[in-house]
Amino acid sequence: MFPVAGLGTRFLPATKAVPKELLPVVDRPLIQYAVQEAVEAGVDTLVFVIGPEKRAILKHFERDPGLEELLASAGKDELLARVRDILPDGVSAHATVQEQALGLGHAVLCAREFVPADEHFAVLLPDDMVLNHGPGALAQLVAVHEATGGGVIGMERIDPSLTGSYGIAEVAEDDSGYSRIASLVEKPPPEEAPSNLGVVGRYVLDGRLFDTLETIGKGAGGEIQLTDGIAQFMGEHPVYAQALEGKRYDCGSRMGMLQANIDYALEVDDLRDRLLAHLNSALARQR
Repeated sequence: MFPVAGLGTRFLPATKAVPKELLPVVDRPLIQYAVQEAVEAGVDTLVFVIGPEKRAILKHFERDPGLEELLASAGKDELLARVRDILPDGVSAHATVQEQALGLGHAVLCAREFVPADEHFAVLLPDDMVLNHGPGALAQLVAVHEATGGGVIGMERIDPSLTGSYGIAEVAEDDSGYSRIASLVEKPPPEEAPSNLGVVGRYVLDGRLFDTLETIGKGAGGEIQLTDGIAQFMGEHPVYAQALEGKRYDCGSRMGMLQANIDYALEVDDLRDRLLAHLNSALARQR
């Protein structure tokens, strides 16, 4: 599940006509990285929770026979493969519209019809990109879920002064040897935060959570908070914390997006040397 209904106001005017999730990191839109991460973790059903004006996201994942025919006739086989791999065979894509911005918990609730109550599901926030050279962020959570049977939330240790911008978890190791979440608070001030373990935008959740989300009411910011729903639900159903391996980029911010573009480009063989030369030249000009 990909909640992508936000307006992306921090990137205006670029996002006036183009959804933030379609802004590129090197040569792929932000949302495609999240989809690829999900597919690599074994997901075969994608649900996009979009806003009324963000149907362009769906178009990106639709086949384009005209473009594919043009690339094939021009012998551009590598580009053709990349276009066809946007939505791999065997993976289906669906959409539901979040008519009003009522919070992340509400966005998740909008996708309830696609999730059987007796199954777990994943939530990925494309703004959070995690670069590593091992299993992807969601695959790391899935491994913990398979070992424990419980829900799992991606975490990272943050500067304590920033707790007011995160969901914060208090954890304790249980008999499974994994870190079970004992309490979860949405955006507490530093003096009230139970730890500096901040929630990152990756979740594996129990389908029964939807019943809780329907009844919790509004929380911080007057919105239905996913963190509040999980905090209430986990009293009866275990939820674990998994510190993510890799470097996280907050691509909901301009700086995070710039950092991701640079670091992801440095992973591309035919870009690395030229980019490093440019960066060295830019640094020299600033001295």
